Amino acid sequence: MNTAFKPGLFEGKTAIITGGGTGIGLRIAREMAHLGATVILASRKMENLLTAVDLITSEGGKAHAVECNIRQEESIKACVAKTIELTGKIDYLVNNGGGQFPSPAELISPKGWHAVIETNLTGTFFMSQEVFKKQFVNTGGSIVNIIANMRNGFPIMAHTGAARAGVENITKSLATEWGKYGVRVNAVAPGVIKSSGLDRYDPAYKDFILSFAKNNQTTRLGTEAEVSSAVLFLLCPAASYISGVTLAVDAAESLYSPVMPPVANNANPAYEG
Repeated sequence: MNTAFKPGLFEGKTAIITGGGTGIGLRIAREMAHLGATVILASRKMENLLTAVDLITSEGGKAHAVECNIRQEESIKACVAKTIELTGKIDYLVNNGGGQFPSPAELISPKGWHAVIETNLTGTFFMSQEVFKKQFVNTGGSIVNIIANMRNGFPIMAHTGAARAGVENITKSLATEWGKYGVRVNAVAPGVIKSSGLDRYDPAYKDFILSFAKNNQTTRLGTEAEVSSAVLFLLCPAASYISGVTLAVDAAESLYSPVMPPVANNANPAYEG
């Protein structure tokens, strides 16, 4: 595990990372553990969490698996309580857990809509609220919410676009309300990232997503390491004067203009850590 950050940066700190068993969440967890943090991997699938814990442990890190369904209030409360029981405190929260599925807007069912909103928006809010009430109100802390590149709408994923836009607003609201307690709240909005999460999609839709690489200024996909670096920066003390912002990690895809479309180039090679 290579990193751009100083060894021991998070020594003695504890971080909850929802959706930490796979993909971007796991990459964030591995890097934080490499830098000294004890990471709590939280999601519904214990099998994935245990595999991730084994990986992080084999790399010399400290990690625990805690089953958590962020759509259920009692599960959130149990996750936060278990974290404090295991580690004695919480310093950081990364709200990475989420989920969506591609669908034309006219075909999204009420069940599908509510599932995505409850996971991405409602779950993020109540996870943040519980960590605040049980820890951050007394000690301060840092939260980073993982959202999406939805600045110009999110065609074929209107449900997650709406949810993530809500999280961006929550980020600003909580940063304002909780600042007096020493809590910083920021968001990271990744573009199209080369992640294991892409494998969950239908092959035809996966190809459609991959084609978006031509719409950013690097004309390639982003990496999990590039997202992780942004998250770790916002969590760490070097970002102590930053709160309430959304950092786009999308090589200017959100600024795409047909007037001057990106030109294929190798000027910004992928950073893998």
